[in-house]
Amino acid sequence: MDKQQRIISIAKQTIETESKAIANLANLVDEEFAGAANYIFESKGRVIITGIGKSANIATKIVATLNSTGTPSIFMHAADAIHGDLGTIQEFDSVICISKSGNTPEIKVLVPLIKSIGNKLIAITGNRDSFLGQQADFVLNAYVEKEACPNNLAPTASTTAQLVIGDALAMCLLDLHGFSSSDFARFHPGGSLGKKLYLRVSNLTALNEKPEVSPDTDLKKVIVEISEKMLGVTAVVENGNIVGIITDGDLRRMLTRTDNFAGLTAKDIMTKNPKRISNNAMAVEAMEMMDANGITQILAEENGKYCGVVHIHNLTKEGII
Repeated sequence: MDKQQRIISIAKQTIETESKAIANLANLVDEEFAGAANYIFESKGRVIITGIGKSANIATKIVATLNSTGTPSIFMHAADAIHGDLGTIQEFDSVICISKSGNTPEIKVLVPLIKSIGNKLIAITGNRDSFLGQQADFVLNAYVEKEACPNNLAPTASTTAQLVIGDALAMCLLDLHGFSSSDFARFHPGGSLGKKLYLRVSNLTALNEKPEVSPDTDLKKVIVEISEKMLGVTAVVENGNIVGIITDGDLRRMLTRTDNFAGLTAKDIMTKNPKRISNNAMAVEAMEMMDANGITQILAEENGKYCGVVHIHNLTKEGII
């Protein structure tokens, strides 16, 4: 086997090993898991998540996921906890401790301290019979048969399993809290994902000029309007209502059909009943309509009245695309 094929083989084997470990976790979810989720949901405090080594790295990601889905959480490093950070834990907080073996020296020191404070302890561990497993009020079983590491040493499948258990817990709490897409948007206002959930067409039309001509506007003025507003399009409007649209493409096609432009007006070259969208619709809906119809601009209206134009460049700039 050459070097390239060996690399491919090892990568596939790693993915297969970890996917099997994850699939088996579904068999380990039980009433104790449900009890832990319900206890966190009903508690008045935060979730404090602790661990050491690679488990600490997983803990920080689970904290981020819980915070972003409506469950206030804080990371506390297990080593730092026994050197002063134990004060992070408040009276009504739930504590989750993550450890594959459940028997590391730091865990053996930390767990009795947590128990002495009186907080409920939830373990995410692959060893229910460990010190941590025996001391915990709830055990979320993250057992894996073997690591992806050929020496069965480097945390690989086990840390993936911990992460998946954390995600499963977060999704259960999300459901219990009735956490909606609008809630998610409140916690992600700056990212493109959040913008897909809160940015509206009106936010985009307000950024653009508002190209507009009447059905009887002569061709020269139509061209000037499209050029000055720099959106490659103008709406044809009568009594505030959209009756047509003229794009750069319409002008080019008109030039191939006739040599005599005298007397031509907007109504002679416009596309009637163009695609349009509510000014109150979500920006992502405008993107979907453009994509479905193979267009780069779409007209917006409110209560039947013309409001402006959304251009594909607006969506790109805002990170929607």
